[in-house]
Amino acid sequence: MKLKSLALAATLLAALTGPVAAQIKEHVFKVGIGLSDDHPQALAVKYFGEQLMAKSGGKMNAKLFASGSLGNDVSMTSALRGGTLEMTVPDSSTLVSLIKPFGVLNLPLTFNTEQEADAVLDGPFGQKLLAKLPEKGLIGLGYWENGFRHVTNSRRPITKADDIAGLKLRVIQNQLFLDTFSALGANATPMPFTELYSAMESSAVDGQENPPATILASKFFEVQKHLVLSRHMYSAWVLLMSKKTWDGLNAQEQKIVQDAAREATLYERKTIRAFSEKAVGELKKAGMQVTELPAAEQAKMRTKLQPVLAKFSKEFGEDTTAEMAGELAKLRK
Repeated sequence: MKLKSLALAATLLAALTGPVAAQIKEHVFKVGIGLSDDHPQALAVKYFGEQLMAKSGGKMNAKLFASGSLGNDVSMTSALRGGTLEMTVPDSSTLVSLIKPFGVLNLPLTFNTEQEADAVLDGPFGQKLLAKLPEKGLIGLGYWENGFRHVTNSRRPITKADDIAGLKLRVIQNQLFLDTFSALGANATPMPFTELYSAMESSAVDGQENPPATILASKFFEVQKHLVLSRHMYSAWVLLMSKKTWDGLNAQEQKIVQDAAREATLYERKTIRAFSEKAVGELKKAGMQVTELPAAEQAKMRTKLQPVLAKFSKEFGEDTTAEMAGELAKLRK
């Protein structure tokens, strides 16, 4: 891929002469992520860099800083707002403290398929959310897939909704996640992702919830025995750039960034879905016991979560929640 990209960059550089070439300056965007450098998210950041190189005639690139080396989602997003970091790819839930309507994307048991999520996020609804970011010092370049979240733990298999009760589970530092797992009877414990592995290793927490790609790439199978395919929540990442960085680019450079981001978004979704399909099998091979939550038990989970859905639909904005529900209803016809 890199050789092809460099060859294309050389071709484009030859074509970018005169005023157009002069408009494109040298830029290397630092991109911090919390996940490991072999995770599909990291591969997509590298692909984004290759696309930038190709489209700018080799003048623009992205440099990956993985495994939380520049901080966690919250601190890196803050660094973007302050202009001390160029890019990051946090979970959309990280943005709720800045813009409440982003919270609707994580409402439990909302999306049925990845394709539904793509249609809502790429359509007017998702774009309207991204349009709220510049006032907070951020530019949203697209939604990347994290995926459907599942519960792991080191204590027991989960075969029904009630089995979650009593487990001490790490959750994202976000009130919706806290309330969701508290309503299911768990001892929900907020914690940065970068601290999670060691917390499970030391039994400070019994488990956590994340999509299969993250569970595998982060080697959670080394410290977790049980995985239930609960699909309790869909999770998206947002590819973000600092508005200060964005405002320092001219129109030609901004277009290159947007075009590269669009290509990288398609690549990321394709890559993570292929990885996720294989991940459950790999986790089984690594020794995890995998159970699936039956439809009847997922219905029980939905019943337990009704107060949470009601509370947060109101908190994130009843109009916003209704608008997303309307988009989903149209898709399901």
